[in-house]
Amino acid sequence: MQNSKYRTYYKDIIRLGLPIMVGQLGIIVVGFVDTMMVGHYSTDALAAAAFVNTVFNLLNMVCMGFSFGLTPLVAALYGRGNTAKAAETFKNGMLLNIVFTILLTIIGMGCYACVDRMGQPPHLIPLIKDYLGTMLASMIFISIFNTFRQFSDGIGRVAVSMWIMLICNVVNIVFNYLLIFGKFGFPEWGLFGAGVSTLSARVLGGVIALALWRRGKNYRIYRDHGSFFKPDRAISAEIFRTSWPVSMQMGLETAFFTIAGVMMGWLGAIALASYQILVIIGMLGFLIYYSFAASMSIKIGHAAGQHNFRAVRDITRCGVRLVLGIMVGSSLIFYFFGSYLIGLFTLDSAVRAAAVLLIIPMILYQLGDALQIVYSNALRGIAKVKPMSLVAFIAYIIVGLPVTYLLGFSLNLGAVGIYLAFSVGLLIAAALYARFFYKGLPRE
Repeated sequence: MQNSKYRTYYKDIIRLGLPIMVGQLGIIVVGFVDTMMVGHYSTDALAAAAFVNTVFNLLNMVCMGFSFGLTPLVAALYGRGNTAKAAETFKNGMLLNIVFTILLTIIGMGCYACVDRMGQPPHLIPLIKDYLGTMLASMIFISIFNTFRQFSDGIGRVAVSMWIMLICNVVNIVFNYLLIFGKFGFPEWGLFGAGVSTLSARVLGGVIALALWRRGKNYRIYRDHGSFFKPDRAISAEIFRTSWPVSMQMGLETAFFTIAGVMMGWLGAIALASYQILVIIGMLGFLIYYSFAASMSIKIGHAAGQHNFRAVRDITRCGVRLVLGIMVGSSLIFYFFGSYLIGLFTLDSAVRAAAVLLIIPMILYQLGDALQIVYSNALRGIAKVKPMSLVAFIAYIIVGLPVTYLLGFSLNLGAVGIYLAFSVGLLIAAALYARFFYKGLPRE
């Protein structure tokens, strides 16, 4: 009976996780293609893209994390069959996310103004500014899509966002080819062309999301409840309480990697370019782990909405085992095919040699990455998110950043030392998330 129950949970997590994973792999494909095209265009363009992506990902993850607070609330309401409250939660969430994203964009504009004071190679500054400007312009559309996506995931319609992402990824890849290299009469804009194509794809994603909400038959029963322009204070406050800690947690985690990327820039353009390649390859593991951890979180939210905490424990146990199995598979791919993957991104022998040295350190942090993703999503599923920002601050800022500087510069390990520090921060985060998750579950 117990084995049968676990089989059901595994099937449910995989069934919900596969569409999420396909969408996430679409992101990976675009990231691969973007980096490959930019890398083949020039090493300077690759290094500039590395810096911009490192900085922009901080803002993007904070923005994305804020939308993630919506999922457990919607999933619990869906589990109870409360359609009206789920719709009101989505509409209040959309307004909150848009306002929050506008504030983040203003912060990003401040970063744009200070780029030339961040210790990067001077000849990269014009490339960095052009690319960063297009990224900042896309933030509001990312927010609209993410909010719609979290609502759709919460009501179990995970395939919707998958299809939107796949369509937008195809658009991004096509326009990358046209605008980076100037094909078929289009201007040769290099890295700026990659930025314009990404902006176009993100605008399209936001427009499709709004069109589906307005016209999609599966959202009809939600459209008549609540208003985008008349927020409910109680609902908005509840969303903020679950969204803010998740946003801070993801922001602090990304800040860890962002500041590490800035430190890579201190080592020169070669180190920065190799870092960008390994970040893209490492995202293969992260996004697959996240896909199944997110589907686990949805199932946990449904069970928590019904106050079935025994099921919450069992679903989490299945999610941990599944993601750890995927982690082993990802690590083997990195080990055996890492050099080949690096070769796809650049013809520069110096960049390739520097990137190969980072493969083993990248593999070492996969365990911590997988576990922290699972348990942070488990906390999201039961809406016990308050400890998440504290954990992230301790693991990534108090411990992770000093260790990064110590290994990278004080001990003169350079890029390898910076990568080794990731394992320390991620493992500490995973252990603390797990502790708070099991502590937050009601006793049976």
